[in-house]
Amino acid sequence: METQVFFGFLTTYGIQVIGAILILIIGRFVAGLVRRSVRKVMTNRGADLGLIGFVTSLAYAGVMIFTVLAALAKFGIQTASFVAVLGAAGFAIGFALQGSLSNFASGVMLLVFRPFKVGDVVEAGGVKGKVTDIAIFSTTITTPDNVKIIAPNSKIYGDVITNYNGYDTRRVDWAVGIGYDANIDDAKRVLLDVVAADARVLKDPDPVILLTEMADSSINLSVRVWAKAADYWNIYFECNQAFKEALDANGIEIPFPQRVVHMATADSQGFQGSEGAAS
Repeated sequence: METQVFFGFLTTYGIQVIGAILILIIGRFVAGLVRRSVRKVMTNRGADLGLIGFVTSLAYAGVMIFTVLAALAKFGIQTASFVAVLGAAGFAIGFALQGSLSNFASGVMLLVFRPFKVGDVVEAGGVKGKVTDIAIFSTTITTPDNVKIIAPNSKIYGDVITNYNGYDTRRVDWAVGIGYDANIDDAKRVLLDVVAADARVLKDPDPVILLTEMADSSINLSVRVWAKAADYWNIYFECNQAFKEALDANGIEIPFPQRVVHMATADSQGFQGSEGAAS
C-alpha cells in the first residue's frame, strides 16, 4: 500500500517537476535568443550602447518572469496573486520614483529618436553648449566658456531643442552699414570679393548681398552665404574683420550713429516786439 502511494506521489509530482524544469530550460533558452535578437537588431540600426544594454536586459527579464510563473503554474500554484503583488510593487516604486522615471523615459526617447548626438551644439532646457554625454537619466552639456552642466533628461526632452549641427550646412549672415555718400554697387562688389576669396564659403547656393534698411545713420547691407556647419563661427568672425579692412582699403565709410542739429536764430527785434505786445 505504501509503495503504491509512493509511486502515485512520484508519478503525480515527478511529472510536474520534470515539466517545470523543462519549462525553465526552454524559457531560459528563449530568453537568451530574444536578448541576442534584440541586441542584433538594435546594433544594426546604430542604437546607443547604453540603450541596447538596458533594452536587452529588460527583454531577458520579461521572458524569465513569464517562464517562472509558467513553471509555478505546473504545481497548481495560483500565479494571479504573484502578478497582483508584482503590479502593486511596481506601482509603489513608480510613484516613489516618478521624477527619476520621467528622466529615464525622456532618456530613452532621446536615445531612440536622437534629436542630437554627442558633439552637437544644442540649445535645450535653457542651456546652450556642446553635448558631451547622453545618459539614461541626464545629459551633459559643456558651455562655450567650458562650464560642465548636467541637465535632467525630462527638462531637455520636454523643452524646445535647437540643434545647430542638425544639418550639414548653415547660412551665415552679416549686417554691414555703409555711409549715405558711399556707392552701393562698389560696396557690394568689395563685400562679395571678400566672401568669394574664402574657400570655406560654398558656391551653391550663391552668396547674396541685399540692401535691407535705410537707417538713420547708415545704409545697411545684409551679406548671406552658406557654409559647413563646423565652419560657421570661424567664417563669421574672420569675415567680420575682412569686411572692415576691405571697406577701409576702398575708401568706403562705415558710419557711426550721428545726428544733425539745426539751431534756429530768433529775430531780436521781432521777439522784443512780440514781447511788448504781450505785455
